[in-house]
Amino acid sequence: MADLSFRFATEEDVPKILFFIKELAEYEKMLDEVVATEELLHQWLFERQKAEVIFAMEGDKEVGFALFFHNFSTFLGRCGIYLEDLYVMPQYRGKGYGKGIIKELARIAVERGCGRLEWWCLDWNKQSIDFYRSLGAQPMDEWTVYRITGDTLKKLAE
Repeated sequence: MADLSFRFATEEDVPKILFFIKELAEYEKMLDEVVATEELLHQWLFERQKAEVIFAMEGDKEVGFALFFHNFSTFLGRCGIYLEDLYVMPQYRGKGYGKGIIKELARIAVERGCGRLEWWCLDWNKQSIDFYRSLGAQPMDEWTVYRITGDTLKKLAE
């Protein structure tokens, strides 16, 4: 990991961000669900500033990324960081870069005074589950994720 560094994404990186999102979606067998465009990413990441992206760099090459945003814990009375996406390109895995990304996010969380760092993981992704457990992450088994999207969301908003 000696050659690993990090940098925050800039507006010029929007095509790279979309590339990494699609790579992750393909890995998760969900590529057909990606409707994000460069225009949408630019709007939400850089104009509205609703999320942030860091790149894991090997030398001057982006080899992984993390997309995250702040959430809020009423019990802690402070923000946390929610990690939406974490991806390391296959040819760069096994070098500790995934752990490096999580450590960098933990550093950012502590620096910003956040109370937690959290994320979701697909139940079938044993390799990632084992990795997260090795870092000391604990599954939130007693919680169920609920989601409202699409037409159901629009109808509810009426």
